[in-house]
Amino acid sequence: MSFTLKYLAEKINARIIGDEDKKVDGVAAFDDASSHDITFASDIKFLKHLSDTDAGAVIIPVNHGDLDTASLQCSVLLSENPKLHFFRIVSLFYPQKESKAFIAPVAQIGENFVSGTNVTVHSGVTIGDNVVMGDRVCLMPGVYVGDHVTIGDDTIIKPNVSIMERSVIGKRVIIHSNTVIGSDGYGFTPDNEKHEKIPHAGFVRIDDDVEIGACNTIDRGTFGRTWIKKGVKTDNLVHIAHNVIIGCNTLIVAQVGIAGSSKIGNNVIIAGQAGVSGHLTIGDYSIVGPKAGVAENVPAGKIVSGIPGMPHKLWLKVANIIPRLPDLRKKLLSLERRVKDCEQSVKNDHGKPFDGKGTSKK
Repeated sequence: MSFTLKYLAEKINARIIGDEDKKVDGVAAFDDASSHDITFASDIKFLKHLSDTDAGAVIIPVNHGDLDTASLQCSVLLSENPKLHFFRIVSLFYPQKESKAFIAPVAQIGENFVSGTNVTVHSGVTIGDNVVMGDRVCLMPGVYVGDHVTIGDDTIIKPNVSIMERSVIGKRVIIHSNTVIGSDGYGFTPDNEKHEKIPHAGFVRIDDDVEIGACNTIDRGTFGRTWIKKGVKTDNLVHIAHNVIIGCNTLIVAQVGIAGSSKIGNNVIIAGQAGVSGHLTIGDYSIVGPKAGVAENVPAGKIVSGIPGMPHKLWLKVANIIPRLPDLRKKLLSLERRVKDCEQSVKNDHGKPFDGKGTSKK
């Protein structure tokens, strides 16, 4: 498969500097690209080395500073968003395989199943009673869909996903393998020396254009809903507890845990292995750093890091001090000994105790 630069430029609305009839046969990373590949350079560390690349063509920003494109050996495509447009070109070289619509005869389907057009239900799928699915939904092998679940158009459920009863899944959602949607939350109440399970009567709502990574666990509400809003993207191994609300377009990276009833704002980033305590609010456009332990509310637009979570700039100072603590301890002990020696010396000289102010007590 090959495309001319003119064709690719039209697809991403880019301007060409170089041979528009040149053909490229593939896509590659900047350092690995050959003369038959197209790649991209969106930041300064790559733009400075454009003359070193072997790529046949490079997508670069329209505002590329004082870069002399005329001296380059490769062709250049000027783009408003090089990374985004590069991966749109990647999809041309590697188009998604179209799923052939069918319902496997060995799939187990309950009563009152309502299905849209062109759905795909593979073998090993179990669908409960009163399930409603939209058009072009694909359920891959081993998927379990509980009673009273609703799934919107163009949603893809990967192998071995469990969607428990009353869950609501929006349009164009992707849920990756081995994820569980709508499991009971971690709720128990003391009964003398035992812990009695609290029933969870709520549900999970996942809005349009959400992508849930592999091995996520998203608990149903104790009452009401756990709500993942439009455009949220979660990485693998994420846990979201009961009644949590995740705002639109928020990114949650691997191994994050969010405790019950916390509210995460819009366009938040929660980095890998961070933990958020229950009943907290994380404001819009804030960032929680990797391995941070968030124990109090985070205002909108703030960056927090560390354990416990604190303003990021303060955490950088703390992190810089930590490796120096052994030496600082030695210096502190040395100063304590010197102070004691000085006190003893003054006492010996005057025969009276030292008051710490440079004079002996009278």
